[in-house]
Amino acid sequence: MLNNLGAYRWLSLGALLSLLLLTAANAITPQLFRWGIDQGITQKDLRVVLYSAGAMVIAAIARGVFNFGQSFLAEAASQGVAYDLRNRIFSKIQNLSFSYHDQAQTSQLLTRVTSDIEQIRTFLGTSLIQVISSIVTLVSIAVILLLMNWQLALITLTVVPMAGWLLTRFLVQNSELFRQVQEQLGDLNAILQENLVGVRVVKAFVREPVETQRYTRMNTELVHANMKTIRAIRNTFPIIFLLTNLVTLVVFGYGGAQVIGNRFSIGELVAFNSYLLFILQPILLIGFAAPAIAQAGASAQRVYEVVNAKIEIRDRPGAVPFETCGGRITFENVSFRYPGSTRETLKAVSFETKPKELIAVLGMTGSGKSTIMNLIPRFYDVTAGAVRIDGRDVRDFTLASLRSHIGVVFQETTLFSGTLRENIAYAKPDATLEQVMEAATMAHIHDFIMGLPEGYNTLVGERGVGLSGGQKQRIAIARTLLTDYSILILDDSTSAVDAQTAAQIQASLDDLMRRRACVTFVVAQRISTVRNADRIFLMDKGRLVAQGTHEELMQTSPLYGVILESQVKQGVAA
Repeated sequence: MLNNLGAYRWLSLGALLSLLLLTAANAITPQLFRWGIDQGITQKDLRVVLYSAGAMVIAAIARGVFNFGQSFLAEAASQGVAYDLRNRIFSKIQNLSFSYHDQAQTSQLLTRVTSDIEQIRTFLGTSLIQVISSIVTLVSIAVILLLMNWQLALITLTVVPMAGWLLTRFLVQNSELFRQVQEQLGDLNAILQENLVGVRVVKAFVREPVETQRYTRMNTELVHANMKTIRAIRNTFPIIFLLTNLVTLVVFGYGGAQVIGNRFSIGELVAFNSYLLFILQPILLIGFAAPAIAQAGASAQRVYEVVNAKIEIRDRPGAVPFETCGGRITFENVSFRYPGSTRETLKAVSFETKPKELIAVLGMTGSGKSTIMNLIPRFYDVTAGAVRIDGRDVRDFTLASLRSHIGVVFQETTLFSGTLRENIAYAKPDATLEQVMEAATMAHIHDFIMGLPEGYNTLVGERGVGLSGGQKQRIAIARTLLTDYSILILDDSTSAVDAQTAAQIQASLDDLMRRRACVTFVVAQRISTVRNADRIFLMDKGRLVAQGTHEELMQTSPLYGVILESQVKQGVAA
């Protein structure tokens, strides 16, 4: 975490220089007191009193300037580090593989980007400068005290190792406790996020009281965890405060006896007492900074768990750009198991497509249809076997070039904040309005958009609120059609639209798919799509159990007949 300050070395050095000058101004002030008392008041010399008073005014101004300088520069450096960390963790999240996001909690990631980075920023901007200032002050004031009166100084300095031991024990024993607090904050945010996303479901099933109780219960657990940190602080810091008060009492008694015995002047005792405040204050500051250090340490560990997370899907050394597609996609004995799963989703799947071929993939839920689609653009890598395009392993291509030539319409539609035009042109921001309208027309969403008051400049609500499922799905299809795809993958892309609209979209896409795409995969649920396919792949429990045309499978595959029969019954019921 401290290495990040290297990018802001001049701000950091400026803060350190201001800190040293502040320490010097603090160190000289008690000597001005001593000079004014011993040489001015005791000797009744008004000129010395005025000089010392003027010097103390200058020292006070210097302390104010240097204190502002160290605080401002340290805060500027910490803001820069927080800015860099937010960018780094966001960039890393963008590049992490699907397998990471399958297992990571969104709420925990949000907590790390917000609360955890703020803990780090607070430490770098405030607590770190306090600790460095305290150490520098302790060392410099200790030297001055030893030069003034080594016996009294040794009595005073006994509090330092005792306080240091107490603080070290506090940090060692409670670092995990502060980490648990951040984890529970992430869990609390998880409930909040689920309810914000699923508020319609909550209201539909009248679950508001239950969700409120669930949130309150987790909130109570967070409060209890925070109270544990308070009790840990309570068990340490009162002892440090007691030690500092006892040292003050001893110095006053022993120093007063030396003044009475003429071994110490009144000015020296006043100066020594002032230095005593300077040496006790750093101990207290370090004490107050200790919880912030523990919190920052726990937060830094959580942030760097993401920053240092392994990117499983990445470019191989020597990867080449994917430029042309002949249409021959080969699965060679492909097996796949999702990370963390003990069951294989695909088992020894083998096939090869032909140029301009339209492939429909059919199967029961959980048969592995979408998994096949995820392996072609390398959202996941195969566990065994190989996926090849025109004879070359997809892992030999650069990820950016491979995915930029594969158009994908997912079953779950995601829209972003912005206008409808911006959503359709998401993958091609420089597309003209005419190109956007052409893609929307092919997806049968143009007429609907033109009927809106703002047309293509209509703002999309959060997650597409205000649009039906079918409308969002057609916008997603238009977004994909606008890209420069060579391979087209439609993962049940018309499931949310009615049969008539689906047929219209299918008719518009058929010619386009065969003309533009070197090969097209359609995860099919409707008979119309199946009948139009050049070949149908029938999946069952992770295996490719049959392939052929509609007519061939009707005659040879009982499973195919069962699936089609169920679809016909659903259609009749509808």
